[in-house]
Amino acid sequence: MATTADRIRKLIADNLEVDGQPIAVPDDLNLNLSEAGVSSVDIVAFGKLVAEEFNLEFTPQDCVDIKSLKELVDRLEAAG
Repeated sequence: MATTADRIRKLIADNLEVDGQPIAVPDDLNLNLSEAGVSSVDIVAFGKLVAEEFNLEFTPQDCVDIKSLKELVDRLEAAG
């Protein structure tokens, strides 16, 4: 079974781009999507995808509050 981090990487690869280019996700997941150039609208849409994938609720504010993909993975693992 894929790890939480692997599942997040796949969601990013399948659903997010910046200027038509894939987002390079570092191994340590220390990446802030808004700093990588992802729009706030796309971040909220990504939050909805994450919520569906992990069967959790994510508010738009949750999407804004999470500062890195590592923090997202940590929250998902703690919740699940």
